[in-house]
Amino acid sequence: MTRLQHNSEFKHVREPAEFGHVGVLMGGRSAEREVSLKSGIAVLQALKNKGVNATGIDVDRDIIRVLQESAVDRVVIMLHGRGGEDGVMQATLEMLNIPYTGSGVLGSLLSMDKLRTKEICIGTGVPTPEFCLLDKGSDFKAVEERLGFPVIVKPVHEGSSIGISKVMQVDELESAWKKAAEYDPVVIAERWVTGSEYTVSILQHQALPAIRLETPRLFYDYEAKYKSDSTQYHCPCGLDKEQEKALQELALQIFGIVDASGWGRVDFMLDESGMAWLIEVNTVPGMTDHSLVPMAASVAGIGFDDLVWKILETSCEAGNG
Repeated sequence: MTRLQHNSEFKHVREPAEFGHVGVLMGGRSAEREVSLKSGIAVLQALKNKGVNATGIDVDRDIIRVLQESAVDRVVIMLHGRGGEDGVMQATLEMLNIPYTGSGVLGSLLSMDKLRTKEICIGTGVPTPEFCLLDKGSDFKAVEERLGFPVIVKPVHEGSSIGISKVMQVDELESAWKKAAEYDPVVIAERWVTGSEYTVSILQHQALPAIRLETPRLFYDYEAKYKSDSTQYHCPCGLDKEQEKALQELALQIFGIVDASGWGRVDFMLDESGMAWLIEVNTVPGMTDHSLVPMAASVAGIGFDDLVWKILETSCEAGNG
C-alpha cells in the first residue's frame, strides 16, 4: 500500500536509515516550476541535515525511467501545480508502488481543482464565496449583477496566485478572463470577501497556529507570496483562542472532506462579521523562505529540518514501514 488515507496513523521514524533512499521530486513543467525548485532544494538540504540518504530529482517526461533507475524507496513530492499536485504524479507513484508524502490521488485531484473543491464544500455546508464560470461567451454584465464588484478572476487548476486578477468593474472582466485562460481553459469569477486573509497549516492530523496575512498590494498575489518584503505575517494571528480553534477545526474538516492527508494548508477569508470563507486547499504548499507552513511550524516549536522529517513520515504508515 503506497497511499495513506486522511485518517491513517503515521509511523514515527527514529533513525534516518529507516526511510531508505529518498527522492525529492521538484521542478516539473508547471507554471510553478521556479517555486518548486526553491522548495525542493530547501527540503533536500533539510533531509541531508538530518542524515537522510536523499537525492533531488528534477521531474521531466522521463520520470518513470528516472525513478526506476534511481531505485528510491520513497519520495517527497515538492512539485507545485499541475503534474505534481493534481494527482498525476501520485497515480504514477501508485503504479510504481513507491510510497510518497502528502495526499493521495483523489485528495490531490480535488484540492487542485478549485471549482470541484468549492462545489463539494457547498454540498457539505462549508461557506465559500459565490462564483460564476467564465468563458468567451460569458455575459459579463450578468456576472456583475450576480456577484457585484470587486471579484477575483482565477484559473481553476493553477496555484501560487498565477493568472489571478482582482477586477473592480465590468469592462475589466474580459481581459481578466483572457489572462486566466492563458493558464487554464476553466476560469471562475469569485465574489470578493472584504476582510482579512488567514491560513491554517496541517501536519499529521494536527492544525498548526493560524497566520494572518497582510499586504499593501491589491491582494495576496504571486509577488506578495514569493518576492515582496512588504508582506506581513502575523502569528499569533490576532484571533482569540476560541476563534482560532474554530478556524483550525474548520480547516481539518475541509481537509477531510476533500480526502486530503498528511500535510497541507487551507486558506480562508474572514469577513467583517468574523465569518470564515474557504478560498482553497493546498496539498503541496511552498517550502521556501517566504512560505507559510514553515512559519506556522516554527511558532509551534518545530524547526524547518524537523518539519521536513515529519512531512517525510507521512509516507510511512504505522505498522507498514
